[in-house]
Amino acid sequence: MTSIQTYLTFNGNCREAMTFYKDCLGGELVLQTIGESPASAEIPAFMRPFILHSSLTKGSLVITGSDMVPENGLMPGNTVSLLLNCASEDEARTYYTRLATDGIATHPLESTFWGALFGGLTDKFGLHWLINFEGNSRQ
Repeated sequence: MTSIQTYLTFNGNCREAMTFYKDCLGGELVLQTIGESPASAEIPAFMRPFILHSSLTKGSLVITGSDMVPENGLMPGNTVSLLLNCASEDEARTYYTRLATDGIATHPLESTFWGALFGGLTDKFGLHWLINFEGNSRQ
């Protein structure tokens, strides 16, 4: 089933923020550092303790986050993205193409080391979208 989640971007304090939200809301918190991922070889050593991906889940409540700051830094408007979890590869490709129309494709859809088809864009209204399909078996 297709769903939308909130994806928060932090500047080195994702662990602290997500732990705070867990204390406030309860649920299960999962944190993956940059150093624990295959991407660590391509990232400066000082960033290895930073959070690559986190998720806080309590029933249908899901908050996700990361310390992966865009090249232009954090500013009002780019600290929150809409994470669109798609039900199929076709759906992911269709939504990506439609949402990127008259916008900016910031990260092309591609197979990832975690096994998903993933990409990012900023739509024509300036909203940031992350498109994800977890059922992708190609890498």
